[in-house]
Amino acid sequence: MQILHFRAAGVSVIIECPSDALPAILHWGPDLGVLDDESLAHLAAELRPRPDMTVDVPVRTPLVPEARTGWMGMPGLSGHHQGQNWSPAFTSVTYRQTGQTLTATARDEHARLTLTIIIELDHSGLLRARADLRNQHELPYTLDTLNLAFPVPGTPTELLDQAGRWAKERIPQRRPLTVGTHLRENRRGRTGADAATVLLAGTSDLGFQRGEAWGLHVGFSGNHRHYAERTSTGRTMLGGGELLLPGEIILPTGETYRTPWLYATYGRGLDQAARRFHDHLRARPSHPSSPRPIVLNTWEAVYFDHDLDRLLDLADRAARVGVERFVLDDGWFTGRRDDRSGLGDWYVDPDVWPDGLHPLVNRVRELGMQFGLWLEPEMINPDSGLARAHPGWILQTGDRLPPPARHQQVLDLSNPDAYSFIKERLLALISEYDLDFIKWDHNRDLVDAGSTIRVGRASVHAQTHAVYRLLDEIRAKHPRLEIESCSGGGGRVDLGILQRTDRVWASDCIDPAERRQIMRWTGQLLPLELIGSHIGADRSHTTGRRHDLPFRAATAFFGHYGIEWNLTTLADGELDDLAAWLALHKQHRHLLHTGALVRIDDCPENVQAHGVVAADATEAIYEIAMLDRPSTWPPGRVRLPGLDPSTVYSVRPLMPVTAHGAAPAWMDGGFALPGSALAVSGIAVPPLFPDESVLVHVIATSRT
Repeated sequence: MQILHFRAAGVSVIIECPSDALPAILHWGPDLGVLDDESLAHLAAELRPRPDMTVDVPVRTPLVPEARTGWMGMPGLSGHHQGQNWSPAFTSVTYRQTGQTLTATARDEHARLTLTIIIELDHSGLLRARADLRNQHELPYTLDTLNLAFPVPGTPTELLDQAGRWAKERIPQRRPLTVGTHLRENRRGRTGADAATVLLAGTSDLGFQRGEAWGLHVGFSGNHRHYAERTSTGRTMLGGGELLLPGEIILPTGETYRTPWLYATYGRGLDQAARRFHDHLRARPSHPSSPRPIVLNTWEAVYFDHDLDRLLDLADRAARVGVERFVLDDGWFTGRRDDRSGLGDWYVDPDVWPDGLHPLVNRVRELGMQFGLWLEPEMINPDSGLARAHPGWILQTGDRLPPPARHQQVLDLSNPDAYSFIKERLLALISEYDLDFIKWDHNRDLVDAGSTIRVGRASVHAQTHAVYRLLDEIRAKHPRLEIESCSGGGGRVDLGILQRTDRVWASDCIDPAERRQIMRWTGQLLPLELIGSHIGADRSHTTGRRHDLPFRAATAFFGHYGIEWNLTTLADGELDDLAAWLALHKQHRHLLHTGALVRIDDCPENVQAHGVVAADATEAIYEIAMLDRPSTWPPGRVRLPGLDPSTVYSVRPLMPVTAHGAAPAWMDGGFALPGSALAVSGIAVPPLFPDESVLVHVIATSRT
C-alpha cells in the first residue's frame, strides 16, 4: 500500500492510498518533519483506526466517506440508479501523483460508477480537494449528495464559524464541539450574508495568535453545506460540498458531475489559518498585480438621481482628492428611476442620457481616472421590456412565479437565448465605453428557482455554472476588465466567485463601528486588497450614526480603499482633509496589500487593534481603536505581534491624533524598541474618546 507525505509551510498531510479502497487522510495538521519510508509506515500503522463496536474490522473514513465500510456518519456519496446501487463500493483504485497533487480514480464495477478525487497541498500549506462522479450505467443516476470530508484530530473542543444578515455580515459565532453534527446549509442560491464562510474546529485557547485551528471553506457561489461531525468513537470530520435540490443532478450514461473545490486550512492561531488562504490567492496568475486604484462609487452620492452636471461636478471633485476609478452605480439604464423597473433592459436611458454616457466617461478619462459601471445581469424586473417580451426567461416552478424580492426576479441563464442576450448586451456596453471595471450586483436570493428551458427542474446548480461561464467568457474577451462581486453587499463572498472577480464588496454598511467587525472577519478568508472598503458620509446611510472623518478613514484604510460619499456637499477644507487620507493610503498601499494581516488578542476593555506587517518584517502599520469608554483609566497596553524579535523598530503615529489626557511616550517620536519587547510589552493605548483611533507606523531601524 502506498503512503504519501505532503509537506509545505509548516503543514503535513499523510495520505493512505490502497488499491482496493478510496484514499484516506491519516494526518492533516502540524508538520511532522522528514520521515523515511520505515518511519512513515510505522506512523501510518499508529494513525490507522482501530476496530470499534460498529463492525469487526477498522472503519476507514476516506475523503468521500462510504457507508459500506461501517461508517455511521454523514455519507460522502448519496444517489441511486432508479433505487438500485444506493451504496456503492469503490474497490478498484488507481493513483497518479504529480508533485504534491494526487489524483485517485476509483471504480465500482457493479454500479458502473467512476469516482475521481483530486487532492493537493499548495506552497502556502492550504489543502484543497474536489471529486468527479461519472455514470457509465445504462440507467440514469440520480445524485443527491457528493461531499468530501477531512479528518481532524481529537484536540479541538470548539467550533467557530460566521453568520449575519444584510448590512451586518460575517458575525463570528462560537460553540462547543460535541458528539453529533453541526450543519450549516445555505439554500439561498448565492453564498449568503449568513454563510459559514470558514468553518473552524479549534482548541479551547484559540485566538488570532494562539491555539490551533482546522478550517474548511466550500468554494462555491450557489447552494452549499459545511458541517463538523464528531462520532461517539471520537472521530471528528470537517466536510461539505454543493447542496443539491431534489432531482437537480440526474446523470445520463456517460455524463459527469464535478464538485466545487473544498479548501482546508490548518494554523497555529486564526491569523495563520487565514494567511494560508491569503497566500494561496496572492499566488494566482489572475490575482490583481497593479496598485489597487482608489474608487469613488456614486450610489450614496446620487442614488437614482442621475444628472449630468451634478455627476461631472462629482467627477471633478473626485479627481481633486485623488480618486483613480469613478464608478457609476444603479440608475443609468432604460426606465430606471427607482428599484421597481428596468432590470434586464441594459441600454443607456436616452431620456436621462441623450448623448449616452460618453460626456461623463470622456470627462472622467480626461481627469485621469478609470471608468466603471454598475450592472445586475442575473436579475430582471417584471416591469421591464425584457420581461414583457420573454416571460419564459424568468426562473420559475410550475405555474407560478417565485415571490418577488426588491421587486425583481431571476433571469434564467441556463436558457441559451437569455444567456446570449445578456452576454451580447454586456459585451456591447464594455466595448462602447471601454469599461475598466464592473460592479456586478446580485440583490436577491433564489427562491423556487426552476428553469423553464429544463421544464421546471431545480436550477440553482445550472444557474451558478452559467454565471461562472458568463464571467469567464467576458474576461476572456476583455482581460483588462476588473469585476467586483457585490450581492446586496457581502452576499457572494467565496473562492468560486473569486476565481473570476477581482474584489468583493464586503457589505452595504460602511458605518465604521459596524464595518470594522465585517472587515475583521472577512479577513479570515480574503486578503485586504480583495475587500472593497470605502469612506462614507459623516452620517451613515444604513445606521444613521455619525462619525468624524479620521475614524471613518482609518477604518476603511485596511482594504481596497474608496469613497461612497457626495463630495459636492464638501467645503474646500473638507476636500483637503479627505485628499490627505487618500494620499496617505497611496503611500502605504503596497504594504497593506502584500503584507500579513495581524489581528490582536487580549486588548484592553473596549479597545480593538489589528495591523499589517510587511513580508520581510521591515515595516508595519497597526490601528488601535477605542470602541467605547473603558471602566478603568488609563486604557492599558496593546501588544504588537508579527515583528522580528531581533530588530529594533521606531514607533510613531502615522497621522496626527489628539490624546484626551497625557499622551504615551511613543506618540512624541524618537521612540524605539526591539520587536521582542513590542510583542510582549506592547505600547500604551492613547487616551481616546469612543469611536476614535490611531494608526501606528512601525519601521525597522537596526538589529539587536
